[in-house]
Amino acid sequence: MSEAAKAALRRLVLSRRDPPPGAAEALAAHVLRDCPPPPGAVIGGFWPMGTEIDIRPLLLALHGRGHLLALPFTPPRGRPLEFRAWAPGDALAPGPMGTSHPATAEGREPDWLLVPLLAFDRRGGRLGYGGGYYDRTLALMPRAFRLGVACLAQEVEEVPMEPHDIPLHAIATEQGLLRV
Repeated sequence: MSEAAKAALRRLVLSRRDPPPGAAEALAAHVLRDCPPPPGAVIGGFWPMGTEIDIRPLLLALHGRGHLLALPFTPPRGRPLEFRAWAPGDALAPGPMGTSHPATAEGREPDWLLVPLLAFDRRGGRLGYGGGYYDRTLALMPRAFRLGVACLAQEVEEVPMEPHDIPLHAIATEQGLLRV
């Protein structure tokens, strides 16, 4: 699929991405019931921006279960994300492109990832914003469990996959869990 076609798909999905009321809590309940991380897993999350589904209730619940958390710091283009330690109440700093990251520089390598999505398909294909940050990051963490998080309205028939794309293990939405 051409870059123009991917850009058109991104615009389409963004136009219909609007989490319904209660989506954040429903997503958290589905993950905790149907796909909880194993004890001791270090969770790599993200701070939601714009109309991304809000994973903060899930992060709070995972922290309450004793998991260590990390949020990404967005480096200059062409580099993978760097995960930094974060706990509820810790300060966040503004990052590029509307992101927020932990104010601390303490690194933490996650082994269980919550991956934001613009679009997904039932094969585990994911479409991001186009910067390649998660592509580079997932390639460096081949053993990490990859759980995509999105609203069900973001599902598409097929996400164009390239040889370097790494599929998700599962996708969680406000409507349930899809194992790939």
